[in-house]
Amino acid sequence: MKKSRNTLAKTKISDLLTQSKNALSHSEIHEFLDGFCDRVTIYRVLDRLIEEDFIHKIVTIDGLVKYAACHDCSTVKHHHNHIHFNCEQCSTVTCIEDVEPLFKLPERYKVNNVNFTVSGICPNCI
Repeated sequence: MKKSRNTLAKTKISDLLTQSKNALSHSEIHEFLDGFCDRVTIYRVLDRLIEEDFIHKIVTIDGLVKYAACHDCSTVKHHHNHIHFNCEQCSTVTCIEDVEPLFKLPERYKVNNVNFTVSGICPNCI
């Protein structure tokens, strides 16, 4: 994992994702930044933050990609094998970090990444 230099755009995007309770899409990040930087810069920063293990990517039930900050990870233990809850009503995606799903694969399969997305209605929409 190579650390890249900190730019103002990278700082603003990482702060935004860290403070957000929900995962955000590229367009939501662009909207929150209100013209601070262009769409290409946002993509580049998101790619760098993923490479540095600062954020992770989630694919929603609709196929939309959202990004969330790593809250429970450390330099020793980095994992995203938690459940992502996708609300069918308000479309928010929330990391449920205190629940680690269990599964068993046949022999000779090696898991590198897990993406569990559960859909339903969130507490705010019930």
